[in-house]
Amino acid sequence: MLGYVFAVFAVCLALTVPVGITMGISAMVPHFLNPAFPAKIEFIVRQMVGGVDSTPFIAVPLFVLSGIIMARGGVSDKLFNMFSYFAGDKTGGLPCAVVTTCLFYGAISGSGPATVAAIGAMSIPLLVGLGYDKTFVTALVATSGGLGVIIPPSIPFILYGLSSGVSVGAMFIAGILPGLLIGFCLMVYAWYYCKTHGEDKEKLAAYCQNLRKDGLWNIFKNSFWALMTPVIILGGIYGGVTTPTEAACASVVYALIICCFVYKTMNLRDVIDTFKEAVVTYAPITFILAGAMAFGRVLTIMQAPQEIAMMITSFVSSKVGVLIVINIFLLGVGMVIDTSPAILILTPILLPLVKSVGVDPVHFGIIMVVNLAIGFVTPPMGVNLFVASSLTGISVVKIARKAVPFIVAFLFALVLITFIPEISLALL
Repeated sequence: MLGYVFAVFAVCLALTVPVGITMGISAMVPHFLNPAFPAKIEFIVRQMVGGVDSTPFIAVPLFVLSGIIMARGGVSDKLFNMFSYFAGDKTGGLPCAVVTTCLFYGAISGSGPATVAAIGAMSIPLLVGLGYDKTFVTALVATSGGLGVIIPPSIPFILYGLSSGVSVGAMFIAGILPGLLIGFCLMVYAWYYCKTHGEDKEKLAAYCQNLRKDGLWNIFKNSFWALMTPVIILGGIYGGVTTPTEAACASVVYALIICCFVYKTMNLRDVIDTFKEAVVTYAPITFILAGAMAFGRVLTIMQAPQEIAMMITSFVSSKVGVLIVINIFLLGVGMVIDTSPAILILTPILLPLVKSVGVDPVHFGIIMVVNLAIGFVTPPMGVNLFVASSLTGISVVKIARKAVPFIVAFLFALVLITFIPEISLALL
């Protein structure tokens, strides 16, 4: 029966049926094949409704809204100027400033595509004007945007917490060092590329001179409130003052205050448009979550995790072997399925297996999200590639080719994260 369920799931995806509906249909298959199966239609509907009736889930639309407000309010510009002030005239300085800005912006938006859109719209025209290769810069932004789902607060971390029962706060803490490691690896390649291909030092010197003419204090004043955003969000969570959901609510209020009253980059009409955009953005996630909860529950009743675990352990039994197989599998999944449904579907299936070989659930959550983050820049799904392509007009294939060395750097960091659990667990 399990084979029929996955066959229907694969056919629906091939027919481009929306993922949420696909999971709902697949969840109904066992009852149609065997009317005695306990998961009847009424049961599935209850699971779908109950799946979205969750306080932690409220953090998802709130972080989405906060990120959109910050993007429209020009917060990314303030962050980039601050980092460029110090690194702009160094070899690879501005590309490294792009990566650092993505790290900070990821701590605001929690979304990979949102990070690419916000940082790319601002940085790509600037760096191209300063002499950098347009395809290189686009690939840099597309890959660095993946940091948006690894640096907390991360929407995939929230979804993993909902699916696994792991503390979302623990996932946020565990994501800090892996995110910094990946960012460092990306900056190393960016520096190497600039070192070997050269830069227009005259243009860079003129840009830095113009940026620095107002002095560090004015740059710091303009960027201070933007720099404080991740401090307020994460400080409240790590300090035990707020839950992730409360921190998400605070981030929305803070974003509105600094964009409307401090920077004055938004008016009432902009706020209304922002709320509309947020609804359009997170509504599909709600349907995906509802379908995933029902689908996951049906798989549990069918004992799918146990069957898949037995199948994998029949080939490999060691912890290292299981982790290698799962990494390869997740990299493949990330190429064809978006991050949110992949986490919601696979967590209940894979988590019992990795726990049986001694992998910490928090560590596995980091491994899973990092794998799927690489999927943001690998065709055919590659959401970040499509966002970056829409910003520049460069074809997705060209961006993907230029992104290969960045992906290699990402993979190198993934290997370290997978086999050195302390990178994820040291701060817990």
